[in-house]
Amino acid sequence: MSKPALERRITAWGIWALAVNGMIGAGIFAVPAGAAALTGAWSPLVFLACAALLGLIILCFAEISSHFRATGGPALYVGTAFGRFAGFQTGWTVYVSRVTAYAANVNLMIASLGFFWAPAADGPWRIALIAGVIGLLTLINILGTRQAMGSVGLLTVAKFLPLIAVAVGGLFWIDANGLTQTGAGGFPEIASFGAAALLVVYAFVGWESAVIPAGESRDPARDMPRALIWALVSVALLYVVIQWVSVSVLGDDLATSETALMDVAGVLFGPWGATLLAVGIIVSIGGNIAGTTVSAPRLTYALAREGTLPRFLGAVHPRFHTPAASILVFALIGLALAVWGSFVWLAAMSALVRILVYVACIASMPRIRKAQGGAEGSFRLPLGWTIPVLAVLGSLILITSVSLTSVIATAVFLGLGAGLYFAFRRDPEPEI
Repeated sequence: MSKPALERRITAWGIWALAVNGMIGAGIFAVPAGAAALTGAWSPLVFLACAALLGLIILCFAEISSHFRATGGPALYVGTAFGRFAGFQTGWTVYVSRVTAYAANVNLMIASLGFFWAPAADGPWRIALIAGVIGLLTLINILGTRQAMGSVGLLTVAKFLPLIAVAVGGLFWIDANGLTQTGAGGFPEIASFGAAALLVVYAFVGWESAVIPAGESRDPARDMPRALIWALVSVALLYVVIQWVSVSVLGDDLATSETALMDVAGVLFGPWGATLLAVGIIVSIGGNIAGTTVSAPRLTYALAREGTLPRFLGAVHPRFHTPAASILVFALIGLALAVWGSFVWLAAMSALVRILVYVACIASMPRIRKAQGGAEGSFRLPLGWTIPVLAVLGSLILITSVSLTSVIATAVFLGLGAGLYFAFRRDPEPEI
């Protein structure tokens, strides 16, 4: 009797939704003010520059992901090129950064509910709501990939609506005279432009989680590249327009606003506009954590199948064909951190981990190209090695912003990961 296996139910639009939800969280609701404070009316160009940088990295992932049909994403890519230990460390650090961000975002979502109902932000109601949100997402994900992707898709549409409303409504505030006034004070200093870019770039990251569940994608060789590129283009266009609108609507007040997009919506649509954006923040965070609930447990599933985590994490539910044990463990860790954990310092590793993962995956391209050759249906970048080299250089520039705390936290978790690897290492599970 054959063992239960994951089912390929995720479409290109599903991958797009996971990538978009990874990028659009709470950041875009606050970043416009910081970018404007550093670069003023030139800040829309900062968003455009960051989109171009991330575009180079995403193009590399588009090629790499087209060579694989199994679950694992970055852990699989790096492991294929540099061995099981490197692959495990990649997957382990990504997982820790994801579960930490997940817990932080659940807390932020519940705190945002306090805008409408004060008891939600504190006391027993806070704990109950945290448990309710995590429990609901866990149940949906265990019951089936189709149900999980349905919830992600619904939240994706819901999070886009208030942002599109601001973008479209604000276009009426932009006129030819406003365009000629843009940057009237002169182009900002390079240092200010660079600092703004380092702030804005993190409103774009998170898309990489979309490549993890490739083992449940209907046609990853075709769909992964398309979906990643679609996601970047749609989010970049939305971000640039929103920043342009924010500068036009609030002017100099944007730089000092603590609730930038809510203030913009208030000017555009009146008091109900701010309420609309408050709902938008909650829904946006909800979409982010829903996407994480789909992608992150697939990392522990893949590592268990690879033989570097306990075997039970690689089990597939016989009825629902989902990695139920990995989903449940992820939920329990997220719940503990969200309710009781003091984990702010753990978040310090997130930025460095992302950059290191980008560099490690791009560095794996020569070996993957050699091993896979011209595999049928795979995507191949034009211009030889120009795009990968530029992507690595851009990633290394980002490292200059990483704090010492981030380096220390990452080193600690790499050491812990090494211990787990040697404690649980065994032969890989056969393909199912």
